[in-house]
Amino acid sequence: MNELALDIKSLTKVYKNGFTALKGIDLAVKQGDFFALLGPNGAGKSTAIGIITSLVNKTAGEVRILNTDLHANPAKAKAYLGVVPQEVNLNIFETPWQILVNQAGYYGVPRTLAKQRAEQYLKQMELWSKKDVQARMLSGGMKRRLMIARALMHEPKILILDEPTAGVDVEIRQSMWGFLADLNRKGVTIVLTTHYLEEAESLCNQVAIINKGEIIENTSMKALLLQLESETLVLYPKETVKEAPELGQFPCQWIDERTLEVDIKKGQSLTELISALQHQGIEIASMRNKSNRLEKLFIDMVRRGQS
Repeated sequence: MNELALDIKSLTKVYKNGFTALKGIDLAVKQGDFFALLGPNGAGKSTAIGIITSLVNKTAGEVRILNTDLHANPAKAKAYLGVVPQEVNLNIFETPWQILVNQAGYYGVPRTLAKQRAEQYLKQMELWSKKDVQARMLSGGMKRRLMIARALMHEPKILILDEPTAGVDVEIRQSMWGFLADLNRKGVTIVLTTHYLEEAESLCNQVAIINKGEIIENTSMKALLLQLESETLVLYPKETVKEAPELGQFPCQWIDERTLEVDIKKGQSLTELISALQHQGIEIASMRNKSNRLEKLFIDMVRRGQS
């Protein structure tokens, strides 16, 4: 697939008070990407998403959605999009079933097909038992899932997610991650903004970082993480260790008697680390990357942009 899902050129937004929220940004999202748009509060993320979804008027620039000019042909361009906003905006007096079927009707989906899709997505989002309960009675996590289901009712080619798991507990968040990853594997292009950097690292293959209205990084997630000068590994020894080992070139600290964190610099060998541990009589049962890798990079980049 060579066609771009989103093609943004020289996008600028100046508000009436003179504040420039976007300073001529360029952004290209390929079809099939799981794309993260990251940035601190006030960086321009919400403005960019607002323009793409036609909630905010641009000052200058171009937005093309699947090669359709958003300004010249907004109805066609918007039909390609499914949008899950940051704020909950459900009709709280309708039931999940009514919300989904009505949403499909706005896009001309035949009622029989709308009912089939409503059942499908309510079951996938684990909301089937709540299908006839007014939305105001749903928990925050249920409302978030319902909003994702609503955005999918016309089977959009591109899904825009603005902080989709804000306020959702860990178990539900993990379940939503699995659903979104599966959706992306089926060919839906997903653009995600999130404050959970672990979420972006786990799901996204491409990432752009925006700060003060400018794109300061735009690359693959893999290439971005390769910029790390060091990263922290969490190690789980097979047996309880009572004293911290001496690992020489590898700074380490015990979190508890069965959890060890070790810093490993770019260029250092994992084999050398394992050898150093074995020399101390420590055998490792399992290990993982500490989930703050992207966070460290993100903070460093934003700080450089502010200096």
